[in-house]
Amino acid sequence: MTNRRHLANAIRALSMDAVQQANSGHPGAPMGMADVAEVLWRDFLKHSPGNPSWYDRDRFVLSNGHASMLLYSLLHLTGYPLSIEDLKKFRQFGSHTAGHPEREAKLGIETTTGPLGQGLANAVGMALAERVLAATFNQPGFDMVDHHTYVFVGDGCLMEGVSHEAASLAGTLGLGKLICFYDDNGISIDGQVQGWFTDDTPKRFEAYGWQVIKGVDGHDAESISKAIRKARKETGKPTLLCCKTVIGFGAPNKQGTEAAHGAPLGADEVAAARAALGWDSPPFEIPEEVRAAWDARSKGKRIESKSMRLLKEYRKAYPELAAELERRLHGDLPGGWGDYARATIAAVQAAGPVLATRQSSQAALNAFAPRLPELFGGSADLTHSNLTWTKTSKLITHGDADGNYVSYGVREFGMAAAMNGVALHGGFLPYGGTFLVFSDYARNATRMAALMGIPATYVWTHDSIGLGEDGPTHQPVEHISSLRLIPNMTVWRPCDAVESHVAWVDALERRSGPTSLVLTRQALPHNARTETQLADVRRGGYVLVDSDEAPELVLIATGSEVALAVESAKVLTAAGRRVRVVSMPCTSLFDAQPESYRDAVLPRGVPRVAIEAGVRNYWCQYTGDIDRVVGIDTFGASAPAKDLFRHFGFTAEHIVAVAGRALGA
Repeated sequence: MTNRRHLANAIRALSMDAVQQANSGHPGAPMGMADVAEVLWRDFLKHSPGNPSWYDRDRFVLSNGHASMLLYSLLHLTGYPLSIEDLKKFRQFGSHTAGHPEREAKLGIETTTGPLGQGLANAVGMALAERVLAATFNQPGFDMVDHHTYVFVGDGCLMEGVSHEAASLAGTLGLGKLICFYDDNGISIDGQVQGWFTDDTPKRFEAYGWQVIKGVDGHDAESISKAIRKARKETGKPTLLCCKTVIGFGAPNKQGTEAAHGAPLGADEVAAARAALGWDSPPFEIPEEVRAAWDARSKGKRIESKSMRLLKEYRKAYPELAAELERRLHGDLPGGWGDYARATIAAVQAAGPVLATRQSSQAALNAFAPRLPELFGGSADLTHSNLTWTKTSKLITHGDADGNYVSYGVREFGMAAAMNGVALHGGFLPYGGTFLVFSDYARNATRMAALMGIPATYVWTHDSIGLGEDGPTHQPVEHISSLRLIPNMTVWRPCDAVESHVAWVDALERRSGPTSLVLTRQALPHNARTETQLADVRRGGYVLVDSDEAPELVLIATGSEVALAVESAKVLTAAGRRVRVVSMPCTSLFDAQPESYRDAVLPRGVPRVAIEAGVRNYWCQYTGDIDRVVGIDTFGASAPAKDLFRHFGFTAEHIVAVAGRALGA
């Protein structure tokens, strides 16, 4: 028997079996949403299991990532390269079936989810990318970019604040190809959500500008199918389908309760569920007729082949557009990029501008944006402070998607998570700006970008007490070090226009993870460099000023403090000391250099003093002693920047005194 319920029961069986074998996991949501997933994946989802990276596939995001066995079951059943052995290794070391989905494009896992709500924000970014890419490349008779983004969310996703940010933005921009399925089962880990979640969710989403389809019976295929058809007809608004479901559907003693949420059902309940569902196959065995009904490989290949034939015709009709579309989807930089980037940096070095590094960042964007139409910018309501707008920027609005810049509003978390979705979709290099102190709001999304290894660039400006009068609420202290502690996050804090341009080139060329650009409000002086020094900037740390003979002291500095280090070195040199100044704009890149290079820059046995307007602990790894770090371990104050730097000891006089103690003088 292969009726719809029986096909959905294959998801339920695999999910409860995998969780039971792992003795860990969440069976309730997969069992509750199995009927919805069966209708979506078998009747509507445009995908090709034989080619998971096919560019015009529909995107599917499981925002409530604890329900990972729902996604793994779907991928396995429809023919993706996720084997039954992978399912048997659910939550085990080295498996492809982690406790929460981890992005693996070749398996059909579009994004990493788990921190609730972020999957919804990723989906907003994906839908936004689809709309903008379509506006750029689609031509009459050639809808080269034409797909939907589907996302499953639960009560937990909608309780998280990022869901408000993302849903509000999606409604404002009118993302009509975004369709969200709300698993309205009324249960979270602590029990019935009525005790802590009484929002009128339909009214909330209607207020955001969404189409809301209420009363969808999440266990009736016709009700689900009718709702999806209605959602797909609405092209001017995103759609929320409110699907009433029973968590743990089929487990007779635990369904509808928190007992089915986040723990194995137990052997007795699994057996009872099998009986209640009429599923008599042993664990991890799928009857052949069920497997055949689920297999989407042939259908997917036909759909993909039709798309590829259209692309072939498109290449003939619009060869330049086709070449550009394919270049961007492959993530390749345009021809001649390397030579252009090097020439641009050399020109900046020769010109020697005196600018705040936020201004230098904007200059870099203006230089590079005309060569990189894939740049996708934005800011969280601080465009004219972050200086993220370029001469080629065009605002994306509800009525006009033919642009390259988003005003995200005061939605730092939503911005960063949507940027992740844009990067995951492909065809763009997203960047977004806000003040460095507000990186805290965006932090979990930046962490997810690093975890997934995707190219997103964060423009964090007003990087220290140097922003001055706005006071300690706006003055970052621990933030630079905190960002550096995120694995796979490249953090640049440039000292002048040259380092700012090099940082941008590194960010634009990086494909294995995100980049943070930490930039000043105040103007910084230009530094002279030889060709060798200019090349060494890309290594993250290099000798900027050196002594005539072997140094007896090394001053290490970043950003605005490099000029202070240079000034202090002059004072020490005049006193007969041999001092080297090392600019270290990117510690992770410096740490990745060969030991021979690191030792050449920071000679062993030579005392070091580090200078940065932030917390001191991070720099002990380079100095060996916190007393040799000139930093700030308290919050700032409201005053002009020059007064704050003096008060907190960022003066040549203080640095010379610290250096003297390091030298034993």
